[in-house]
Amino acid sequence: MIDIHSHILPGVDDGAETIEDSLDMARQATEEGIRTIVATPHHMNGAYINTKRDIGPKVEELNAHIKKAGIDLTVLPGQETRINGDMLEAIEVDDVLTINNTSYVFVELPFDTVPRYTSQLLFDLQVTGYRPVIVHPERNKQIQEDPDILYSFVKKGSFTQITAASLTGRFGKKNQKVSHQLIEANLAHIIASDAHNTKSRGFAMKDAYAEIEKKYGWSMVYYFQENAEYLVDNQVLSAEPPKHVKKKKFLGLF
Repeated sequence: MIDIHSHILPGVDDGAETIEDSLDMARQATEEGIRTIVATPHHMNGAYINTKRDIGPKVEELNAHIKKAGIDLTVLPGQETRINGDMLEAIEVDDVLTINNTSYVFVELPFDTVPRYTSQLLFDLQVTGYRPVIVHPERNKQIQEDPDILYSFVKKGSFTQITAASLTGRFGKKNQKVSHQLIEANLAHIIASDAHNTKSRGFAMKDAYAEIEKKYGWSMVYYFQENAEYLVDNQVLSAEPPKHVKKKKFLGLF
């Protein structure tokens, strides 16, 4: 299994604090069945700066520690960049790192809003040859209230990544409900852990896939797992035509 979103690099953000923490996360990842994991430290989110130049050497160092510890896990380079108006230029000057140096780039939205320039930036990224992946949209308040915002982005070529813990209900019933709505509307393309530690923010991948299999069948599990492989290999992701999230009737009034 491949996990494309984690905060396993030590001492760079609100994820693993020490190399020992990273190794504990690596061990927990293998227990979940993960064999390849992408390190995606926060960048430009108002609290942390982790440039492409900084991340590569740290990933190499972590892989060396993991190998020495005898853990069967490979870490790939990545980055979780908070959306900003200079993002495209930052990619061109090697400040923003794509996932495993592919054409796929993470775009993190603020949790309470969707900036007005988001649609234009996603378009500009694609025109320049990049493929944006919007991370954990199910946790964005504005998208929760109006899923058609995400529908528009996906319809125009962006991809999305749902967090495993959202699917299992660890982030609350609202996030869980929205996660399932996005899956059912073909607005979700990849499942990832967004793991920060082994306790409060673990992987939850095994439980998430168990829930997906129970509700949607093994073919949907295969769909998400295959897309994770496609992404790190820079291949085209599988994607069904997006649909609008169905709005539930309230007491039959509309």
